[in-house]
Amino acid sequence: MSVSLGELAVRFGCELRGDPQVRVERVATLANADAHSLAFLANPRYRAQLADTRAGAVVMSAASADGCPAAMLVCENPYATYARIATLLHPLPPLAAGVHPSAVVAGTARIDPSARVGACATIGERVAVGPRAFIGPHCSLDEDVSLEADVQLMARVTLGRAVYIGARSVLQPGVVIGGDGFGFAPEKGAWLKVPQIGSVRVGADVEVGANTTIDRGAIEDTVIEEGVKLDNLIQIGHNARIGAHSVIAACTGISGSTTIGKRCMIGGMVGIAGHISITDDVVVTAGSRVSHSITSAGVYSSAIPVEEAHTWRRLVARFKRSALLDARLRKLERAAGLAPTQEEDHD
Repeated sequence: MSVSLGELAVRFGCELRGDPQVRVERVATLANADAHSLAFLANPRYRAQLADTRAGAVVMSAASADGCPAAMLVCENPYATYARIATLLHPLPPLAAGVHPSAVVAGTARIDPSARVGACATIGERVAVGPRAFIGPHCSLDEDVSLEADVQLMARVTLGRAVYIGARSVLQPGVVIGGDGFGFAPEKGAWLKVPQIGSVRVGADVEVGANTTIDRGAIEDTVIEEGVKLDNLIQIGHNARIGAHSVIAACTGISGSTTIGKRCMIGGMVGIAGHISITDDVVVTAGSRVSHSITSAGVYSSAIPVEEAHTWRRLVARFKRSALLDARLRKLERAAGLAPTQEEDHD
Protein backbone atom coordinates (compact mmCIF):
# COMPACT_ATOMS: atom_id res chain seq x y z
CA MET A 1 0.00 0.00 0.00
CA SER A 2 1.19 3.53 -0.85
CA VAL A 3 -0.10 6.55 1.10
CA SER A 4 0.78 10.25 0.79
CA LEU A 5 2.14 12.17 3.74
CA GLY A 6 -0.68 14.66 3.36
CA GLU A 7 -3.25 11.91 3.82
CA LEU A 8 -1.41 10.52 6.83
CA ALA A 9 -1.21 13.97 8.44
CA VAL A 10 -4.95 14.55 8.07
CA ARG A 11 -5.97 11.04 9.11
CA PHE A 12 -3.80 10.88 12.22
CA GLY A 13 -3.81 14.52 13.31
CA CYS A 14 -0.13 15.30 12.67
CA GLU A 15 1.63 18.51 11.72
CA LEU A 16 3.34 17.83 8.40
CA ARG A 17 6.71 19.44 7.79
CA GLY A 18 7.48 18.47 4.23
CA ASP A 19 5.91 17.78 0.84
CA PRO A 20 2.35 16.41 1.21
CA GLN A 21 2.69 14.60 -2.14
CA VAL A 22 5.52 12.34 -0.97
CA ARG A 23 4.29 8.76 -0.65
CA VAL A 24 5.43 5.98 1.67
CA GLU A 25 4.81 2.25 1.26
CA ARG A 26 6.14 0.60 4.41
CA VAL A 27 7.68 1.22 7.83
CA ALA A 28 11.33 0.74 8.75
CA THR A 29 13.89 1.66 11.37
CA LEU A 30 15.75 4.96 11.17
CA ALA A 31 18.94 3.11 10.28
CA ASN A 32 17.48 0.96 7.48
CA ALA A 33 14.75 3.13 5.99
CA ASP A 34 14.77 4.27 2.36
CA ALA A 35 12.89 6.97 0.48
CA HIS A 36 9.73 4.84 0.36
CA SER A 37 9.77 4.06 4.10
CA LEU A 38 8.36 5.76 7.16
CA ALA A 39 10.35 5.64 10.42
CA PHE A 40 9.72 7.02 13.88
CA LEU A 41 11.67 8.47 16.80
CA ALA A 42 10.25 7.99 20.28
CA ASN A 43 13.22 6.77 22.32
CA PRO A 44 16.02 9.35 22.70
CA ARG A 45 18.57 6.52 22.58
CA TYR A 46 18.05 6.38 18.82
CA ARG A 47 18.39 10.09 18.18
CA ALA A 48 21.97 9.60 16.91
CA GLN A 49 20.53 7.71 13.92
CA LEU A 50 18.29 10.60 12.90
CA ALA A 51 20.91 12.73 11.12
CA ASP A 52 21.82 9.92 8.69
CA THR A 53 18.39 8.45 8.06
CA ARG A 54 17.23 8.12 4.46
CA ALA A 55 13.57 7.69 5.40
CA GLY A 56 10.88 9.33 3.30
CA ALA A 57 9.36 10.65 6.53
CA VAL A 58 9.82 10.36 10.27
CA VAL A 59 7.10 10.40 12.94
CA MET A 60 8.37 12.38 15.93
CA SER A 61 7.55 14.92 18.60
CA ALA A 62 8.15 18.65 18.17
CA ALA A 63 10.87 18.50 20.83
CA SER A 64 12.90 16.09 18.69
CA ALA A 65 12.39 17.78 15.33
CA ASP A 66 15.66 19.73 15.10
CA GLY A 67 18.16 18.25 12.70
CA CYS A 68 15.86 15.84 10.89
CA PRO A 69 16.85 15.59 7.20
CA ALA A 70 13.53 14.03 6.13
CA ALA A 71 9.92 15.11 6.06
CA MET A 72 8.31 14.98 9.50
CA LEU A 73 4.93 14.01 10.88
CA VAL A 74 4.98 15.85 14.19
CA CYS A 75 2.65 14.64 16.93
CA GLU A 76 2.31 14.37 20.68
CA ASN A 77 2.74 10.59 20.90
CA PRO A 78 5.05 9.35 18.11
CA TYR A 79 4.98 5.68 19.14
CA ALA A 80 1.18 5.44 19.17
CA THR A 81 0.91 7.36 15.90
CA TYR A 82 3.52 5.09 14.32
CA ALA A 83 1.51 2.05 15.45
CA ARG A 84 -1.62 3.36 13.72
CA ILE A 85 0.26 4.18 10.51
CA ALA A 86 2.00 0.78 10.52
CA THR A 87 -1.40 -0.91 10.82
CA LEU A 88 -2.59 1.06 7.80
CA LEU A 89 0.51 0.32 5.67
CA HIS A 90 0.70 -3.35 6.62
CA PRO A 91 -2.89 -4.62 6.85
CA LEU A 92 -3.67 -8.22 7.76
CA PRO A 93 -4.68 -10.44 4.85
CA PRO A 94 -8.44 -10.73 4.35
CA LEU A 95 -10.14 -13.50 6.29
CA ALA A 96 -11.25 -16.43 4.14
CA ALA A 97 -14.46 -17.57 5.82
CA GLY A 98 -15.27 -21.24 6.22
CA VAL A 99 -14.39 -24.42 8.11
CA HIS A 100 -11.37 -26.45 7.01
CA PRO A 101 -12.31 -30.03 6.02
CA SER A 102 -9.97 -31.48 8.67
CA ALA A 103 -11.56 -29.52 11.54
CA VAL A 104 -13.77 -31.43 13.98
CA VAL A 105 -16.89 -29.45 14.89
CA ALA A 106 -19.55 -30.63 17.33
CA GLY A 107 -23.11 -30.69 16.05
CA THR A 108 -24.33 -28.18 18.66
CA ALA A 109 -21.60 -25.62 17.96
CA ARG A 110 -22.68 -22.32 16.36
CA ILE A 111 -20.13 -20.82 13.99
CA ASP A 112 -20.91 -17.53 12.26
CA PRO A 113 -20.72 -17.89 8.45
CA SER A 114 -18.12 -15.10 8.31
CA ALA A 115 -15.73 -16.89 10.72
CA ARG A 116 -12.75 -19.07 9.80
CA VAL A 117 -11.87 -22.41 11.42
CA GLY A 118 -8.41 -23.69 10.51
CA ALA A 119 -6.97 -27.11 9.84
CA CYS A 120 -7.25 -29.78 12.57
CA ALA A 121 -9.08 -27.45 14.97
CA THR A 122 -11.46 -29.07 17.45
CA ILE A 123 -14.71 -27.28 18.37
CA GLY A 124 -16.68 -28.70 21.31
CA GLU A 125 -20.35 -28.88 22.15
CA ARG A 126 -22.32 -25.63 22.37
CA VAL A 127 -19.36 -23.47 21.37
CA ALA A 128 -20.37 -20.07 19.97
CA VAL A 129 -18.05 -18.40 17.44
CA GLY A 130 -18.85 -14.80 16.53
CA PRO A 131 -18.61 -12.85 13.27
CA ARG A 132 -15.23 -12.72 11.53
CA ALA A 133 -13.54 -14.71 14.29
CA PHE A 134 -10.41 -16.63 13.29
CA ILE A 135 -9.56 -20.01 14.84
CA GLY A 136 -6.10 -21.12 13.77
CA PRO A 137 -4.78 -24.60 13.05
CA HIS A 138 -4.77 -27.18 15.85
CA CYS A 139 -6.78 -24.98 18.24
CA SER A 140 -8.94 -26.76 20.80
CA LEU A 141 -12.16 -25.23 22.16
CA ASP A 142 -13.87 -27.19 24.93
CA GLU A 143 -17.61 -27.20 25.50
CA ASP A 144 -19.52 -23.93 26.05
CA VAL A 145 -16.66 -21.68 24.94
CA SER A 146 -17.82 -18.31 23.56
CA LEU A 147 -15.88 -16.10 21.14
CA GLU A 148 -17.17 -12.62 20.33
CA ALA A 149 -16.72 -10.79 17.00
CA ASP A 150 -13.24 -10.47 15.43
CA VAL A 151 -11.46 -12.65 17.97
CA GLN A 152 -8.22 -14.16 16.67
CA LEU A 153 -6.87 -17.45 17.99
CA MET A 154 -3.49 -18.25 16.46
CA ALA A 155 -2.14 -21.81 16.16
CA ARG A 156 -2.53 -24.34 18.99
CA VAL A 157 -4.56 -22.17 21.35
CA THR A 158 -6.43 -24.21 23.99
CA LEU A 159 -9.58 -22.89 25.67
CA GLY A 160 -11.11 -24.83 28.54
CA ARG A 161 -14.74 -25.33 29.38
CA ALA A 162 -16.98 -22.22 29.31
CA VAL A 163 -14.15 -19.74 28.65
CA TYR A 164 -15.39 -16.40 27.31
CA ILE A 165 -13.24 -14.24 24.98
CA GLY A 166 -14.33 -10.65 24.29
CA ALA A 167 -14.46 -8.90 20.94
CA ARG A 168 -11.26 -8.18 19.00
CA SER A 169 -9.05 -10.02 21.46
CA VAL A 170 -5.95 -11.79 20.12
CA LEU A 171 -4.46 -14.98 21.56
CA GLN A 172 -0.99 -15.83 20.27
CA PRO A 173 0.30 -19.39 19.57
CA GLY A 174 0.30 -21.84 22.45
CA VAL A 175 -1.93 -19.86 24.81
CA VAL A 176 -3.83 -22.01 27.32
CA ILE A 177 -6.83 -20.42 29.03
CA GLY A 178 -9.06 -22.33 31.40
CA GLY A 179 -6.82 -25.14 32.59
CA ASP A 180 -7.31 -26.20 36.20
CA GLY A 181 -5.90 -23.89 38.84
CA PHE A 182 -3.34 -25.11 41.36
CA GLY A 183 -5.77 -26.05 44.10
CA PHE A 184 -4.94 -28.81 46.59
CA ALA A 185 -6.04 -29.22 50.21
CA PRO A 186 -3.58 -30.77 52.68
CA GLU A 187 -4.80 -33.88 54.46
CA LYS A 188 -2.63 -36.10 56.67
CA GLY A 189 0.55 -35.42 54.75
CA ALA A 190 -1.04 -35.78 51.31
CA TRP A 191 -2.80 -33.41 48.93
CA LEU A 192 -6.47 -33.60 47.96
CA LYS A 193 -7.44 -31.96 44.67
CA VAL A 194 -9.97 -29.13 44.98
CA PRO A 195 -12.41 -29.09 42.02
CA GLN A 196 -11.93 -26.02 39.83
CA ILE A 197 -15.52 -25.22 38.85
CA GLY A 198 -15.12 -21.58 37.74
CA SER A 199 -13.97 -20.49 34.32
CA VAL A 200 -12.14 -17.51 32.73
CA ARG A 201 -13.63 -14.33 31.30
CA VAL A 202 -11.44 -12.26 28.98
CA GLY A 203 -12.66 -8.78 28.05
CA ALA A 204 -12.61 -6.96 24.72
CA ASP A 205 -9.37 -5.80 23.03
CA VAL A 206 -7.13 -8.04 25.13
CA GLU A 207 -3.90 -9.52 23.73
CA VAL A 208 -2.35 -12.63 25.26
CA GLY A 209 1.22 -13.53 24.29
CA ALA A 210 2.56 -16.90 23.18
CA ASN A 211 2.51 -19.76 25.72
CA THR A 212 0.88 -17.67 28.43
CA THR A 213 -1.45 -19.60 30.74
CA ILE A 214 -4.51 -18.36 32.64
CA ASP A 215 -6.05 -20.80 35.12
CA ARG A 216 -9.78 -21.24 35.57
CA GLY A 217 -11.32 -20.13 38.86
CA ALA A 218 -11.79 -22.48 41.78
CA ILE A 219 -15.39 -21.31 42.40
CA GLU A 220 -15.85 -17.94 40.66
CA ASP A 221 -14.20 -16.93 37.38
CA THR A 222 -10.70 -15.66 36.75
CA VAL A 223 -11.18 -12.25 35.06
CA ILE A 224 -9.02 -10.36 32.57
CA GLU A 225 -10.65 -6.99 31.98
CA GLU A 226 -10.82 -5.05 28.70
CA GLY A 227 -7.69 -3.71 27.03
CA VAL A 228 -5.21 -5.79 29.06
CA LYS A 229 -1.97 -6.70 27.25
CA LEU A 230 -0.10 -9.81 28.37
CA ASP A 231 3.36 -10.75 27.08
CA ASN A 232 4.69 -14.27 26.44
CA LEU A 233 5.16 -16.96 29.11
CA ILE A 234 3.06 -15.39 31.86
CA GLN A 235 1.30 -17.52 34.49
CA ILE A 236 -1.94 -16.19 36.00
CA GLY A 237 -3.37 -18.25 38.85
CA HIS A 238 -6.97 -19.13 39.56
CA ASN A 239 -9.39 -16.39 40.64
CA ALA A 240 -6.93 -13.61 39.79
CA ARG A 241 -8.34 -10.38 38.41
CA ILE A 242 -6.36 -8.08 36.10
CA GLY A 243 -7.78 -4.56 35.78
CA ALA A 244 -8.57 -2.83 32.50
CA HIS A 245 -5.68 -1.56 30.36
CA SER A 246 -2.95 -3.03 32.53
CA VAL A 247 0.15 -4.39 30.78
CA ILE A 248 2.32 -7.27 32.02
CA ALA A 249 5.72 -8.25 30.58
CA ALA A 250 7.09 -11.74 29.95
CA CYS A 251 7.80 -14.45 32.53
CA THR A 252 5.76 -12.83 35.29
CA GLY A 253 3.98 -15.14 37.74
CA ILE A 254 0.74 -14.04 39.42
CA SER A 255 -0.52 -16.28 42.20
CA GLY A 256 -4.14 -17.16 42.77
CA SER A 257 -6.77 -14.77 44.15
CA THR A 258 -4.60 -11.73 43.41
CA THR A 259 -6.23 -8.52 42.18
CA ILE A 260 -4.26 -6.10 40.00
CA GLY A 261 -5.85 -2.71 39.38
CA LYS A 262 -6.45 -0.71 36.23
CA ARG A 263 -3.65 0.82 34.11
CA CYS A 264 -0.89 -1.00 36.00
CA MET A 265 2.47 -1.79 34.38
CA ILE A 266 4.19 -4.97 35.57
CA GLY A 267 7.75 -5.57 34.36
CA GLY A 268 9.26 -8.86 33.23
CA MET A 269 9.95 -11.72 35.68
CA VAL A 270 7.94 -10.15 38.49
CA GLY A 271 6.62 -12.57 41.11
CA ILE A 272 3.34 -11.64 42.83
CA ALA A 273 2.12 -13.51 45.89
CA GLY A 274 -1.44 -14.75 46.23
CA HIS A 275 -4.42 -13.21 48.03
CA ILE A 276 -3.13 -9.62 47.77
CA SER A 277 -4.34 -6.51 45.95
CA ILE A 278 -2.49 -3.94 43.86
CA THR A 279 -4.31 -0.66 43.39
CA ASP A 280 -4.74 1.25 40.12
CA ASP A 281 -1.83 3.00 38.32
CA VAL A 282 0.99 1.02 39.92
CA VAL A 283 4.30 0.33 38.13
CA VAL A 284 6.35 -2.65 39.31
CA THR A 285 9.85 -2.77 37.81
CA ALA A 286 11.33 -5.92 36.28
CA GLY A 287 12.48 -8.72 38.56
CA SER A 288 10.62 -7.46 41.61
CA ARG A 289 8.89 -9.65 44.20
CA VAL A 290 5.54 -8.42 45.52
CA SER A 291 4.63 -10.12 48.80
CA HIS A 292 2.07 -7.69 50.22
CA SER A 293 -0.76 -5.48 48.98
CA ILE A 294 0.04 -2.11 47.38
CA THR A 295 -2.52 0.53 48.28
CA SER A 296 -1.01 3.69 46.75
CA ALA A 297 -0.26 4.43 43.09
CA GLY A 298 3.42 4.80 42.22
CA VAL A 299 6.57 2.98 41.09
CA TYR A 300 7.73 -0.02 43.14
CA SER A 301 10.94 -2.08 42.97
CA SER A 302 12.64 -4.90 44.84
CA ALA A 303 15.68 -7.16 44.36
CA ILE A 304 19.22 -5.84 43.92
CA PRO A 305 20.68 -4.92 40.54
CA VAL A 306 23.54 -7.04 39.25
CA GLU A 307 26.98 -6.53 40.79
CA GLU A 308 30.43 -7.91 40.04
CA ALA A 309 30.61 -11.37 41.62
CA HIS A 310 33.22 -10.50 44.25
CA THR A 311 31.24 -7.43 45.33
CA TRP A 312 28.04 -9.47 45.46
CA ARG A 313 29.64 -12.08 47.76
CA ARG A 314 30.76 -9.33 50.12
CA LEU A 315 27.23 -7.86 50.17
CA VAL A 316 25.75 -11.28 50.95
CA ALA A 317 28.19 -11.67 53.84
CA ARG A 318 27.04 -8.31 55.19
CA PHE A 319 23.41 -9.30 54.88
CA LYS A 320 24.10 -12.39 56.97
CA ARG A 321 25.80 -10.32 59.66
CA SER A 322 23.12 -7.62 59.75
CA ALA A 323 21.10 -9.19 62.61
CA LEU A 324 24.23 -9.40 64.79
CA LEU A 325 25.19 -5.81 63.99
CA ASP A 326 21.64 -4.64 64.75
CA ALA A 327 21.69 -6.36 68.15
CA ARG A 328 25.04 -4.79 68.99
CA LEU A 329 23.78 -1.34 67.96
CA ARG A 330 20.67 -1.63 70.13
CA LYS A 331 22.78 -2.72 73.08
CA LEU A 332 25.00 0.34 72.64
CA GLU A 333 21.96 2.62 72.35
CA ARG A 334 20.48 1.26 75.58
CA ALA A 335 23.81 1.76 77.36
CA ALA A 336 23.87 5.37 76.13
CA GLY A 337 20.28 5.94 77.23
CA LEU A 338 18.96 6.43 73.69
CA ALA A 339 15.35 5.38 73.11
CA PRO A 340 14.57 3.45 69.91
CA THR A 341 12.58 5.23 67.24
CA GLN A 342 8.94 4.34 66.60
CA GLU A 343 9.97 2.65 63.36
CA GLU A 344 12.55 0.51 65.16
CA ASP A 345 9.94 -0.55 67.71
CA HIS A 346 7.91 -2.07 64.87
CA ASP A 347 10.81 -4.07 63.39
